[in-house]
Amino acid sequence: MNKIWWKAAGVRAIKTFAQALIAGIGTGVALLEVNWSYALSVAAVAAILSLLTSLAGLPEVEDDKKI
Repeated sequence: MNKIWWKAAGVRAIKTFAQALIAGIGTGVALLEVNWSYALSVAAVAAILSLLTSLAGLPEVEDDKKI
């Protein structure tokens, strides 16, 4: 796990966080009806799971591509 791996895993985790948060926001009928604490906690768990999944390998890093 070098600098390139952490950068790739971090970018992937941030994207996963954003996607999960958007899904959580989409469950509210109106913006004011969104359960923000629930949506943020689900997004945080998704980001953590993304990092853990990245431990199995990142194709971007294994192919020696620069990120």
